Amino acid sequence: MPKHETVATTNAPDSPDPSWRPERTHTDWLRNTLVVTGPSAEVARLRTAAVGSGVIPWQPDLAGLEEEILLPMAAPEDGTPAISLAGAKLLARRLREAVSLNHQRALARVGTDRNCPLDLHRLLPVPAALLRLGPEEGESRTWLARHWGVTRLLRHVEELPSTLDRRRRRMAELRVGFWSANWSPWQAVVRLRRNWPEVSSVLTPDYAPGATKGQGGHAAEASADQKDEPAPVSRGRTRRG
Repeated sequence: MPKHETVATTNAPDSPDPSWRPERTHTDWLRNTLVVTGPSAEVARLRTAAVGSGVIPWQPDLAGLEEEILLPMAAPEDGTPAISLAGAKLLARRLREAVSLNHQRALARVGTDRNCPLDLHRLLPVPAALLRLGPEEGESRTWLARHWGVTRLLRHVEELPSTLDRRRRRMAELRVGFWSANWSPWQAVVRLRRNWPEVSSVLTPDYAPGATKGQGGHAAEASADQKDEPAPVSRGRTRRG
């Protein structure tokens, strides 16, 4: 696989749909480097626009989540509950409360946290109507795939030292390294180039051995940033009875 990749607008032969993705059974975390170069004023303006919390403020259906947790415990498919109904209700409620607390902590970061130098939600905001649906709904995933090129948040986003020749005094460079789930955010880069034509944006995925993480401790490390992320809650529940 080539070290450098060109931007693709389709993801399958003869497929006009940029949201098409083959099914995956696990997540591969891919290391990427984005380099933005241009006039100092424009790079500074982009830097300000891109920095944020790195959180998508989804609005989870907590009541639905509690129901999804409760139903399998109260009415398992094999017909033999491993826990009493009262115990199942208590556990489901406590898990809901834990998710709610985690969600509130994440939302509190949205307006104040500026530790993520490449916040895609700041550059390409998820529409409010989709935020109410949640990240697992088909409409939300389709929008993320079309506009960002990935359906999960970037991880371990960090600004890297500039390698720009210091003699180019009127120019500036922003280098950002990050991990993305399964794919590189090419669709976001396409829109970045369109919205910021004064700067050059080059995205380079690293396909070298050890630059992808898919299982075991590596996957846990790449996913560690999710601890304060708003909970992914689907509204597509299966109701019983």
